Amino acid sequence: MSTTINTMLVEKRVIHPPAEFSAQARISSMEQYQALCEEAEQNLEEFWRNMAESGLEWRKPFTKVLDDSNAPFYTWFEDGELNVSENCLDIHLKNGNADKTALIFEADDGSVETVTYRQLHARVCRIANGIRALGYGKGDRAILYLPMSIEAIAMMQACARLGLTHSVVFGGFSARSLHQRIVDVGARLVLTADAQMRGGRQIPLKAAVDEALAYEGGDVVEKVVVYQRTGADINWEEGRDVPLSELETGQSEECEPVAVEAEHPLFVLYTSGSTGKPKGVQHASAGYLLWAKQTAQWVFDARPEDVFWCTADIGWVTGHSYITYGSLAAGLTQIVFEGIPTYPHAGRFWEMIQRHGVTIFYTAPTAIRSLIKASEQSPEHHPSRYDLSSLRLLGSVGEPINPEAWMWYYENVGGSRCPIVDTWWQTETGGHILTPLPGATPLKPGSCTLPLPGIDAAVVDEAGNELPPGAGGLLVIRRPWPAMIRAVWGDENRYRSSYFPDELRGMYMAGDNAQRDEDGYFWILGRTDDVLSVSGHRLGGTEIESALVAHELVAEAAVVGRPDATTGEAIVAFVMLKQAAPSAEEAQKVAETLRNWVASQVGPIAKPKDIRFGNNLPKTRSGKIMRRLLRLVAEGREIDQDTSTLENPDVLKQFSGVY
Repeated sequence: MSTTINTMLVEKRVIHPPAEFSAQARISSMEQYQALCEEAEQNLEEFWRNMAESGLEWRKPFTKVLDDSNAPFYTWFEDGELNVSENCLDIHLKNGNADKTALIFEADDGSVETVTYRQLHARVCRIANGIRALGYGKGDRAILYLPMSIEAIAMMQACARLGLTHSVVFGGFSARSLHQRIVDVGARLVLTADAQMRGGRQIPLKAAVDEALAYEGGDVVEKVVVYQRTGADINWEEGRDVPLSELETGQSEECEPVAVEAEHPLFVLYTSGSTGKPKGVQHASAGYLLWAKQTAQWVFDARPEDVFWCTADIGWVTGHSYITYGSLAAGLTQIVFEGIPTYPHAGRFWEMIQRHGVTIFYTAPTAIRSLIKASEQSPEHHPSRYDLSSLRLLGSVGEPINPEAWMWYYENVGGSRCPIVDTWWQTETGGHILTPLPGATPLKPGSCTLPLPGIDAAVVDEAGNELPPGAGGLLVIRRPWPAMIRAVWGDENRYRSSYFPDELRGMYMAGDNAQRDEDGYFWILGRTDDVLSVSGHRLGGTEIESALVAHELVAEAAVVGRPDATTGEAIVAFVMLKQAAPSAEEAQKVAETLRNWVASQVGPIAKPKDIRFGNNLPKTRSGKIMRRLLRLVAEGREIDQDTSTLENPDVLKQFSGVY
């Protein structure tokens, strides 16, 4: 396989960290970064040993760092014991930060609730004691199906405190999807809410739980704990359903954390968007927490006074690592947001940054691109209309960010003074892998730059041979790291075939295509299954999308392939313009303009054969573009897959016109 990225698309500008930022940063220079990388290279186990001993509080110290005797089933710190919740909460009660604000929750309607570390600890203990009183403990599994809330974070922490393995299911998944995960993980307990609020709408949750449990195998669940978020009228099944308020009543605000083995499964998180049986990514307690905490400190350059806002949902790994676990372990004050970025107006994010004095803002490229369009259509809600001077660092997560959106984010949100950490990582990696360090790394818009210390990443061909700069290939990680996936729940063969195929000789296969430039910087070209083969040429969908979005008319674009008798595959572009979708006559002219533009930016071979216009792209409620659904539309096939996670399922109907 050989894919390349056209050099015309690569933003040549290099942006160096501001001197005043670097002067105070945890990692303040490339020399310091390179020294850490060299330390890991010379003695990998000693590097991780030092980090684990200084970074976590252990109940039983470990003596063995890494066991690779059963590779690719690696274990880390396996003879040590600790408790994850203790490392996230109790540690701050001991170090003088008990009364520091832990969470600032802003509800969909704008109301605000604030809790300190002491108050969050007490709430977690009450819930944990209540769960224990129901008869659940270490070794049991719990499913969480909840809205963004303090209660949801407290329930996750309560599970960790008791040694329950939890599996959070995003609140947008359907009853059928929920049922699959309940049965697969064998959950005896479900923690849910009556409903959630999003964009002024009440969306039921308990009703979906009732439906899921009515399917075959749903009777594995014995108890359902219900947080009454909205007071909605719901079904109560006597003997099974327990109000959260009742669960907490009379419970002590102290709960001794249960010491668990370092390799004890902290959570199983099912990957989204896959067809067939969902894939349960299993993470261990110690290695995962160590890396989530360490990366929160390194990548976000965490300081005691920071107000950190990660806009992700706890239903995804970003919400696990950088809301519930890593950032709490690092002692950050965090924003937790229930709503959506455009309700009640397109300036909601900027308004919240101004109101709460946010210093670190971490969001998705899809949100950024949507807000670019929204700010042009509603200039009164442009970021420049708000006081964003509290910001000192910006972050991007979820998918590659195109250089144009990067520059808009940098200039309009960060005032050309805030470094951007463009982070590449996955559910399976547990935490950041490729990312700038904001006080050290020179930035290139559109590149996730370099591996973190201790991470050996490379771009290889299908036989595992490293490729030279400029050549596209498979992104791999060549050495194990503590936060890596431990297993696919209940399926060893799927774990091996998905992540450690024989042909790569023990390397972890990320499933992304990438290339490195002459400075060693990584550029993500898209998922391996998003590579298009047109007349024998392999093209990255991300490359073509970046070209489209670089045009002044385009707000966002998604590119997929469809079968073509002549070229093998034809390129189909789904385009959202900055203005309303054009009429049929205008659309033909705009489509031709965009084809010529792509040809000039990438090459004639990359010209989309079909262009479809819409006012929005099909996205999950976390902002991920659902390209697998767009492939069905491109092929003219019926949408027979679950669309319940889409923010607006009707959005697919608008792409009927082909130009």
